[in-house]
Amino acid sequence: MKINIDLFCISLSLHYLCSMKQKLVCIFLLLASVVSMQAQYDLLSAKKGVIRGGYDFWVYTPEDYYFSQESTALIVFLHGASLCGRDLNRVLRYGPIDAVKMGRDIPALIVAPQNPGGAWNPHKLNDVLTWMEEHYAYDRSRVYVLGMSLGGYGTLDFAGTYPEKIAAAIALCGGSTLRDYSKLGDLPLWIAHGTADRAVSVRESQKVVEGMQRLGITNRLRYDWLKGASHGALARFFYTSKTYEWLFQHTLNDPSRPVNITIDITQSDLSGAYKDIKRRTDQLEVELNSSDKPWGL
Repeated sequence: MKINIDLFCISLSLHYLCSMKQKLVCIFLLLASVVSMQAQYDLLSAKKGVIRGGYDFWVYTPEDYYFSQESTALIVFLHGASLCGRDLNRVLRYGPIDAVKMGRDIPALIVAPQNPGGAWNPHKLNDVLTWMEEHYAYDRSRVYVLGMSLGGYGTLDFAGTYPEKIAAAIALCGGSTLRDYSKLGDLPLWIAHGTADRAVSVRESQKVVEGMQRLGITNRLRYDWLKGASHGALARFFYTSKTYEWLFQHTLNDPSRPVNITIDITQSDLSGAYKDIKRRTDQLEVELNSSDKPWGL
């Protein structure tokens, strides 16, 4: 259903059907219709068992989604190994949805699947995208993927398998299990890793970059080795506005698909990632453990 069209039709019908004395009643009915339509899209909803043999996942819808459906971007967030399992609430402990909870404005649908264990499966992630295409309206030229640690591996594996579906990707402190990196050069890609990472060596990301360099496919690649940064420090990418500004600069509608090089995310940006957003009322209605901070990965 396209809510913008339905809303227009309701408004037009009320305009012609209501007399002057009925205006207040008509306005009330219009508002009730809007509330009813908005209610179809919960701010945060769990999707369990909707894909047979596939991942369970969360879907976050931005507050103005029912006005901007076809122009809304979609972000896929892939978590690290510490959040694997069958308790879907664990996926909300850090990442873009938690950033929204803290006050970060991210004008996009956010899909956060849970990996029950093992490596992320690109084909199962594509199944999630297919399900979203069937149930939500959004701009399919603006699908973005970002993840860290195990999710960094998943991001590169997914991007390298379905580059034609992803407008841009950010892989943090991960690596890749791909045998062939050739398709990673098809999309704008940002790889970042801390040099002091003890959980996943920076060499894992460097291998991917070096492999792409050997293939001569680095025109759309950015990479940063953050000196002295630990594994958990990279999670701050999810909380800075520049991350989403960079992603949203890219679209599949641009045939040349250039990588944006004007937006930099420095260690200073990461250090201040929490300072420019304030925790607000829990609009997601999810109970989070206040001790679960990204640096505890």
